[in-house]
Amino acid sequence: MSSSAIDTQVPAGQVGLDNCADEPIHIPGLIQPHGALLAFAGDGTLRAWSANAEALLGFAPAVGLHHATLPFAAAVQEQLRECLEEGDDAPASPTGIETQQHGQTFDCVVHGNGGRTIAEFELRHIPADALAAFAMKAHAAIERLRRQKTIGALLQHAVEQVRAITGFDRVMAYRFRHDDSGDVVAEAKHEDLKPFLGMRYPASDIPAQARRLYTINTLRLIADIGYTPVPVLGAAGDAPLDMSHGVLRSVSPIHVEYLQNMGVGASMSVSIVVNGRLWGLLACHHMAPLRTPYSVRMACDVLAQVLAASVQSLDSSERAGLSDNAAGVRTHLIETLLHEEDVLAALQRHADGLADSLGAEALVFTQQGKLTMHGFADEELAAAIVASLPTDGEEVIHRCAREQWPDALQQRIGPWVGLLALHFDPATGGWLLALRQEQIETVRWAGKPDKIAQTGPLGHRLTPRGSFDEWVDTVRDKAEPWDAGRLLVADQLLAEMHRASMARHADMDRARRQLLAMLGHDLRDPLQSISMAATVLQHGAQPHQLGQRIERSSGRMQRLISQVLDMSRLDAGLGLAMRMVEMDLSKMTEDLLDETRLAHPGVHYDAKIGQGIVAQADPDRMAQVVSNLLSNARHHGAGGNAVLVSLTAEGDQAVLEVRNHGAEIAPELAAQLFNPFKRMAQQNRNNRTGMGLGLYIAGNVVEGHGGTITYRYEAPHVVFRVAFPLRAA
Repeated sequence: MSSSAIDTQVPAGQVGLDNCADEPIHIPGLIQPHGALLAFAGDGTLRAWSANAEALLGFAPAVGLHHATLPFAAAVQEQLRECLEEGDDAPASPTGIETQQHGQTFDCVVHGNGGRTIAEFELRHIPADALAAFAMKAHAAIERLRRQKTIGALLQHAVEQVRAITGFDRVMAYRFRHDDSGDVVAEAKHEDLKPFLGMRYPASDIPAQARRLYTINTLRLIADIGYTPVPVLGAAGDAPLDMSHGVLRSVSPIHVEYLQNMGVGASMSVSIVVNGRLWGLLACHHMAPLRTPYSVRMACDVLAQVLAASVQSLDSSERAGLSDNAAGVRTHLIETLLHEEDVLAALQRHADGLADSLGAEALVFTQQGKLTMHGFADEELAAAIVASLPTDGEEVIHRCAREQWPDALQQRIGPWVGLLALHFDPATGGWLLALRQEQIETVRWAGKPDKIAQTGPLGHRLTPRGSFDEWVDTVRDKAEPWDAGRLLVADQLLAEMHRASMARHADMDRARRQLLAMLGHDLRDPLQSISMAATVLQHGAQPHQLGQRIERSSGRMQRLISQVLDMSRLDAGLGLAMRMVEMDLSKMTEDLLDETRLAHPGVHYDAKIGQGIVAQADPDRMAQVVSNLLSNARHHGAGGNAVLVSLTAEGDQAVLEVRNHGAEIAPELAAQLFNPFKRMAQQNRNNRTGMGLGLYIAGNVVEGHGGTITYRYEAPHVVFRVAFPLRAA
């Protein structure tokens, strides 16, 4: 059978930065010359080999040769059999063994990929006893690495140990940023070399397909940057050989040119993969060719895996701490939201904790057209930002650059270019906005990160930059993006606030029903008074006096109905509307007693009303308080005993007390006295139609007047006491 070159690499004259992102670097069709490659089909027959295989391995490869017929050591044959028996499920991770072949020492690395079993014979130039010393160094380095407590210390220790183990002139720890650019955050180097520590490399230095390969094959060596690639030959018509896991795989000519521009003679990179993502690299450079043995490289790979696990552990601990702190803030906030009528006031109360949890420099809260701010002074701008937010149901909006804002706001927002917006209550336009200012940053680039058109070794095209001298740039109009940990905190906060909003809406629905019940509750007395007056009129009583009573009661009914609109303000979290005027409390109380006596002639009311007590209050609201307390005493008092009513002025306060004979209220029920729909009210035989709203109404009104309403027991009396200032604050 004939053989042909299966070099799938893009022709040299066409490879440039304008097409390197599409370069098939996992199927280059070439290997580095310090070893030989053989590829076998599933039946064990040879399908492809490197052009230097015969010279290095001592036999002539040909399509169809079975591996068992080849002059390999027993250990190599066993590795090949095991990999072939695994078939397509063969582990991708290479397994290396020492072997002698054609009078030379090799590290034979066997692995499977894409239906092929690949054997790579890498020449070894260091004796086994020297490798044992390397192994001891690597073991000690890994143990010391485990003891580091910070990511910075981990990375610095790692570069120092890798340099000590391998002998590279420079070892750098390179950490990727959110935009795929990367910073040199740790470095160990020969004293004669210029430091790269603190410099940043653009994302374009590592194209996307190279990043994918770095996560698949975590270690790559270029022993000699000036090498001449060796083509891979094989059966005509076979698919290109996938060398993603290869140790001898040739690298892109673009990358070779890049390293040559840096003056590098040999290179090794070890991937730091955290949670399946390329988190960073250990990048090793030598100014001359340097062949690092396979076992030493594997020790570095293990060290990088320990490093990645330690990074993940430290990162998880940091996130757990952030999550715990955020959970505490969230719990206290939700407790407040469930009990506070004013949502914006509740958010403002917890603003410091929210800003810390979200990593925000300022906050803006809005609901139903109202705004409150924390650390942000421009209310007009805040309103404009809120107005620019979408209304299509998007729950989370994340912006970290000026260009991501609407055109009309890009200059107006000033430094506030970072936004994390949480739509916690779409029904009422509820938003929580976390803001960050632009992070004006001086970036030390390792060379100007521009593409340059010039004639290079591979012809006229866009080439890698040729200078790596420090190039300083000032970055503006960008804020630090919210990282995954903060975004998780934001998602959890949004979910809890959604639940709190739903609970509030359920409460509002109940409040609407309560308003109707309140209306019916408060209308019963004037209706009964009118009905009684009408009955008396039918029996020939004087119409003038009863007509006045009917007029007062019907007027009271009219006022109660109009107050339903005011009470709906509670529904919206706006509080009760109060109309404060100078009013005669004494006369109002006497009138209400007259109305009650007429409506309920079987109940005796004993009143001690101080005369001429004038207060600044809402007449209708205070009438509600007195009427509800009288009604409460009538329904719950022991029959045959008088209801005692007193009104006095004590200093600068008006004090109203209503007493009725009765048993002491149990503590668990006393705690619920001023809540609506109390079961104790519904269980009262004298008040079968009551909804338990009287004291609830009275409590809200008295609180709105800056006063208090309390319960106490003075045997044999149940006493309710109202005290509020005669003059409003």
